[in-house]
Parts: sequence; C-alpha cells; structure tokens
Amino acid sequence: MPLNPLMPHKTAKPVVSRKSLKERALHALLFELIGVLMFAPGLAWVLGQSIGKMGAMTVMISTVAMLWNMVFNAGFDRLRARLGLALNLKARALHAISFEVGLVFMVVPMVAWWLSISLLEAFVLDIGLLLLFLPYTMLFNLAYDRIRERLLDRPQPCAADR
Repeated sequence: MPLNPLMPHKTAKPVVSRKSLKERALHALLFELIGVLMFAPGLAWVLGQSIGKMGAMTVMISTVAMLWNMVFNAGFDRLRARLGLALNLKARALHAISFEVGLVFMVVPMVAWWLSISLLEAFVLDIGLLLLFLPYTMLFNLAYDRIRERLLDRPQPCAADR
C-alpha cells in the first residue's frame, strides 16, 4: 500500500506544540491585521466604494474570519496530531483551501447584504478575495510557524539569570 504523502514515516510522529487560547487569538489578530492593511485600500478602489464603507465591511469580515481562524486552526491542529500529518507544503495547501472554503460560506451572505448586491455577485467578489488571500494564508501560516518554532526552540532564561 503506498504511503500517504502527507504522512511522515510510520515511526515518526510530528511534534505539535499546543497553542493557548491567547496565542490563537494573537495568531488570528496578526493574520487579519496584516491582511486588511495589504488588501483593503485596493478593494475600496476597485469596487468604487468609500473607504468608510469598505473599512466597516472589512472589519465585519475580519471579525468573522478571526473567530473562524481560531476554531478552524484548533480543529486542524487536533486532526493533524491525531493523524500524524507532517506540516509540509501539501498539508499547508489543504489547510489554506479548507479554511478559505469554510470562510466563503460565512462571508458571502454578509457581503451581499452590506453592499446590496446579489449572492452571485458577492460570491464572485469573494472568489476574487479568495484568490488574493489563499496564497497569503499559506505564506502567513508558514512564516508564523517558522517564527514560532524558533521562539520555542530558544533556551529560556532561568529565574536566577533574570
């Protein structure tokens, strides 16, 4: 039977350091803040909407996305640990695609309502945003995990050294 490319060798189990609720909130907040700063101004310009209206919509989407981010990542981490999945490029792609698909179902009705457009128009708009955020999601999480790993691997000073 061929080995699952997402799975490490049978004897190797990936080390998944548990993330606290505080860290999950920080992760989600950083993800949304950087994403909003990168994409909101262009979105307002492309849609011909005021910065205020688009800013409010962006905050609504970000709030939904942050909550989804925390819930989704907690579940993904548990599933990854249970299945012994390596955190490689394929797992990252699965993570990013799954996250964004779930977010589409939550955001499209809200965007349609806020911009007074049809669900189809909101869906098309969301697909455009998805195409921007999908690579961003992968790259952000890859960078976050690498930085987190380095911070966790640093020797911690003992109380006597402080």
